[in-house]
Amino acid sequence: MTAVPRDLWRPSSGCDDDCLPAAGEVPTVPVARRVLRLVAALGMLLAGIPVVVLLPVLPTRERRVLVSGWARATARAFGVRLVVRGRLPRRRALLVANHVSWLDILAVLAVAPTRMVAKREVRAWPVVGLLAAAAGTVFVDRARPRALPRTVARVADALRAGRSVAVFPEGTTWCARNGATDCRPGGGFRPATFQAAIDTGSPVVPLRLTYRCAATGSTTTAAAFLGADTLLRSVARVVAARELVVSVTIAAALHPARDADRRLLARAAESAVHLVPAGAVRARLRPVPTVTPAVPVPAPLVDRELDLAA
Repeated sequence: MTAVPRDLWRPSSGCDDDCLPAAGEVPTVPVARRVLRLVAALGMLLAGIPVVVLLPVLPTRERRVLVSGWARATARAFGVRLVVRGRLPRRRALLVANHVSWLDILAVLAVAPTRMVAKREVRAWPVVGLLAAAAGTVFVDRARPRALPRTVARVADALRAGRSVAVFPEGTTWCARNGATDCRPGGGFRPATFQAAIDTGSPVVPLRLTYRCAATGSTTTAAAFLGADTLLRSVARVVAARELVVSVTIAAALHPARDADRRLLARAAESAVHLVPAGAVRARLRPVPTVTPAVPVPAPLVDRELDLAA
């Protein structure tokens, strides 16, 4: 497998069809079970419409419970079981995770009902795009790098308002197989959105997402949604898989100082997600003071020049 050249604005992985499980590698369920899963999943997606309608009128706690419950039930309808390790901080935070599948969104929402940052293309997905837009998703147009500072400003605004925000800073999905170094997106975690956490004094919480087949006891790429893949093909693999489990591991929060470097913060978060030693990086991060600083919070980054790769 050959590595894909690095693209500053449209990150890509080195994954291809060889990264997907071979025929017979993942145990499957009968066809009738697959059909039932598809019907149940469609029902949950449609049920998401009244959920979105109710969200604005519900108190914060009830809103989180409703979103979390809907996401868990939808993942289960697809035949996926969720396992959570660790605990999120009580305060607002920037949640950052590796990106393997479209299922990642459900997994994150089930653990932390937050605003999401997603690529603009998600907006055009049937039903899901409508739900994402209504839920306040921040869409990123990767074809317009000049719009990135405004996206970062929207993330910062949400954090200032007390809302947690979740982002997949790798910018693309990949198989996440052990030892698949050529598959990892070039450039690693893109640091732009980390600036929102620095400017608002918000902790950064790394989330590690892994998929395994409980029937075989090993990790699997059955849920991976790769660049050359289609959504329909990916959904078909997921509903066919037997005992597919997604694990969400919540790592220790990173507390950046007000003058922290977003590149170092991104590298530290990436190290926590992918279990790469990062002692030198962590040593250069300082805790955010527990007392509210006297200086005003900086203005949004609309006019500041940021890029995905810098």
